[in-house]
Amino acid sequence: MLDAGIDKLISLKEFTDASNGYLVNDDCVVGAEVFVCKEKRAAKAEFLSMSYYSFTYKHVWNVENFSKLDAILDSEPFTVGNKKWKIVLHPKGDSNGKGTHISLFLALADPETLPPRSKTCVEFSLRIVYRMNRKTNHCQKATNQWFDASSPSWGWSHFIALDTFSKAGKGDFVKDTCLVEAEVTVHGNSQIV
Repeated sequence: MLDAGIDKLISLKEFTDASNGYLVNDDCVVGAEVFVCKEKRAAKAEFLSMSYYSFTYKHVWNVENFSKLDAILDSEPFTVGNKKWKIVLHPKGDSNGKGTHISLFLALADPETLPPRSKTCVEFSLRIVYRMNRKTNHCQKATNQWFDASSPSWGWSHFIALDTFSKAGKGDFVKDTCLVEAEVTVHGNSQIV
């Protein structure tokens, strides 16, 4: 049996205040209206469960020899809200950012294991932290997105311009190393049945 309702409809103080009329002579009336609709065809239903306590995790990934990277890199998988995630780094850009920007994405590590027609509501930020000439700099972007098997990753093709790191070969980019960070909060899940 499926129960549904509102867990905080009215405060106890407001309910017991006689001037509001909810409680009269220590009695109250509670009612519900139920509407049943008969359909000629089977309907689809979507179940949405939002977490009262959201799950947040910060993953830090140390990327070395940045100026020499050409291939797409994936971070080690990490778990948030019972799902495995990874950071996907395109050091020379992808699609619209190819050759001009670093592209950075958050992705489900194993989208093929998701239940059919399910999706997950995620709030996340991605950040690149680097040192240039003894000064620590960073670029950060944040968003809210729904992830599912057909849209298992989301991020930015134009995360940060490559020319920001163009001085790496001249020693201005300290140790040719940067940190890539993801802060991920899973707010809930939805499934169509």
